[in-house]
Amino acid sequence: MLRILRTTSITAALLALCAWPLGAQERACTSCPDAAALIEQFGLEESASPVRERTGWRPPRRIVTTGGEEWAAVIRRAVPDAEVIGVADPRAALRVLPGADVYVGLCNAAVVDAGTSLKWIQLRSAGADGCTIGTAVAERDILLTNAQGLYGPQVADHALALLLALTRRVHTYRDQQRAGQWGELPNYSARPAAPAWELHGKTLLVVGLGGIGTEIARRAHAFGMQVKGTRNSRRDAPEFVAYVGLSNELIELARTADVVVNAAPLTPGTRGMFDAAFFRALKPGAYFINIGRGESVVTEELVAALRSGALAGAGLDVTDPEPLPAGHPLWSMPNVLLTPHSAGESDQRENRLLALIAENLRRYAAGERMLSVVDARRGY
Repeated sequence: MLRILRTTSITAALLALCAWPLGAQERACTSCPDAAALIEQFGLEESASPVRERTGWRPPRRIVTTGGEEWAAVIRRAVPDAEVIGVADPRAALRVLPGADVYVGLCNAAVVDAGTSLKWIQLRSAGADGCTIGTAVAERDILLTNAQGLYGPQVADHALALLLALTRRVHTYRDQQRAGQWGELPNYSARPAAPAWELHGKTLLVVGLGGIGTEIARRAHAFGMQVKGTRNSRRDAPEFVAYVGLSNELIELARTADVVVNAAPLTPGTRGMFDAAFFRALKPGAYFINIGRGESVVTEELVAALRSGALAGAGLDVTDPEPLPAGHPLWSMPNVLLTPHSAGESDQRENRLLALIAENLRRYAAGERMLSVVDARRGY
């Protein structure tokens, strides 16, 4: 099994991997995730059939990655018989993608168009919308795999951090600190600030109860919240989720929620689903947290709900547009917390990601069942 060196420097970790097994530079790591541990921890699913059964499959001959030469060296160890090209600038990948069988990196329509021979795309992200919306991935039957599940712990932590900051008014106290004030909340407007909350006993609705959504639900339950969720097509849920509704139950479930967290992927069906009708359905004074995709929200209608007081506040790691233009009202609204699409940051992210990519590369070259396959037509 592949073992990844845990270190405070990702570059150092990659260089150490590239040096294996050279004498004194050889390292042993007993605490890093191997493939079996990764699969078990995150519940990674295998494809229904081996990749060798796909039309046109063959062991990869040319692989392009946007992880630079360091990532290329790791990939060469997993697939030593392939030509591997590492580029640091994603735009440079477009020049070397022609003739490549496999691409490892972030994806958009330009990547798909340039990769005229691509058979498989391994995303380094959990979201697949950049590779499924407005591209020919489905039509060309390109195998698509992502990092779903691996981002669950850190994104869930981030969602709860935003919620706690809002409900405990940490952001306003931070403003006080910068102003050298003590003891009084800033008078942002004539409308009184929302009271501080206890999470215990409140109801949290997770929209999109996948890998990330399940981790959010787990943490909310630990705070004593009643947790509900939605899925697109099934109702199964862990024991800490009280109820799971289908996507067509969103508005009814919103009426019962004190907090809504969007963890849904971006698809044609989820684009713009958080609109004026949704915000009107929420309990007065509810909070909205978005760690999914900005395009799932009708931004102008979110702003209106925040201004009216229908929403007590919003914590947004993603926005539409992204980044927000200068002068946009969300920048200065006192009941909004913005983070720059940073929920996926983690000291463990690169180790987990490298372990998954190396294992999927090994499986692809051997024609085995792949991990975390995306249905390109559904978008997740």
